[in-house]
Amino acid sequence: MTQASMPAQPLTNAIVRVARLQRLLAQQMLRGVGLHLGQELVMMQLWERGPQTQTDLVRTLDSDSATMTRMVRRLENAGFVRTRPSSTDKRATIVEPTPASQAVRREVERSWAELEGIAVGDLTPEQQAEALDVLARLEANLASSRNGPSIRE
Repeated sequence: MTQASMPAQPLTNAIVRVARLQRLLAQQMLRGVGLHLGQELVMMQLWERGPQTQTDLVRTLDSDSATMTRMVRRLENAGFVRTRPSSTDKRATIVEPTPASQAVRREVERSWAELEGIAVGDLTPEQQAEALDVLARLEANLASSRNGPSIRE
């Protein structure tokens, strides 16, 4: 893209390009372990915190029920998780990682570390901290607009 054709919103354009590239690399890395993008986040949550209700996964990962249901079903069919009814709430489903998922865990963690290294490149620790601060502020700005007036109003 030439300077003359650069969009008028350079920051938004840069965010979209970076997110797209990160997503493509993550997809390639995860494909090798039999996971689809987003499933690794569910698995990391389960590995880190243990069995949880599907509702808790929806809340923690800022997802929706339908998407999470499909994702959990696919993970269960692949043998990475098992589900069972909650003993305390008949409406709730408990999702837990299977022992077979532990081999995938090491590969997912390695892939995420590799992706982080690629993204960081030659940034100094100070530049990394500054980038994290700026991204956190951008995220807060965007998140606060979800509760404000509609963009279409």
